[in-house]
Amino acid sequence: MRFITFDPFRALGIPDVTYIKPELIFAKKDVIKEADWVLFPEYWQVNLLHYVWKKNIFPSINSYHLGHDKVEMTRALQAFVPEHLPYTLIAPANTDLDVIMEQFDFPFVAKEVRNSMGKGVHLISNPKDLKDYMSKNEVLYLQEYLPIDRDIRLVVVGKKVVFAYWRIGQEGSFKNNVAQGGSIDFSPVPRKVIELVEDVATNLGIDYAGFDVAVVEEHPYFFEFNVMFGNQAIVQAKVPLVKYILDYVNEKDSPQPPKPSVPAPRAS
Repeated sequence: MRFITFDPFRALGIPDVTYIKPELIFAKKDVIKEADWVLFPEYWQVNLLHYVWKKNIFPSINSYHLGHDKVEMTRALQAFVPEHLPYTLIAPANTDLDVIMEQFDFPFVAKEVRNSMGKGVHLISNPKDLKDYMSKNEVLYLQEYLPIDRDIRLVVVGKKVVFAYWRIGQEGSFKNNVAQGGSIDFSPVPRKVIELVEDVATNLGIDYAGFDVAVVEEHPYFFEFNVMFGNQAIVQAKVPLVKYILDYVNEKDSPQPPKPSVPAPRAS
């Protein structure tokens, strides 16, 4: 099978893969169109690859579109599993301060809609914090604060969680991201959380992402999912991520067995 990748690091270890710099996409059009799969394109490339050149892309178009920013992913989760999302307000920056304060108790969390690894996440403890955040963001993303000191990262490939671990925040920090100093704990993850993430990923068509989930009084809450997630824990645990990716795309590429014919119902 012939692979093209626009990200050589995420495709490391995949056989028969050709790396093309993203800016050369049009110059290398013929090579790309001959490939069986295009791996890890940049976001600006996915529409032309999928809709115009009809290429198989990995991760899926759903993964890119729904995971593009926190607004898109949150609205999808609100529509599918609203009971598993912390109370969240998405609003324009000119929203009246009193309207916001009627909906939240201090402290609560404010996030930048296009950021990851714990960057752009703020704990709002008073009206001054809120005004400062509102002055710097065109879209407000506000979320209730959950009383946790850890959360779970679950890595999905295809329709399965292939790896999961706990992220524990530093003492005094409300962020659990490893990139923000959080530690990694490989203790077992609740089975119901794994099943929930697999159900959400399958139904939304997300075939490659790192989901972040908190558990409060045994009830799971989604924070977000990221297509381009960090790999420090994956490397540390020696997870064969490339094998999972190859198994999945090979399965997708294999012809499906014909469905048994069903006799047409008789007219009454």
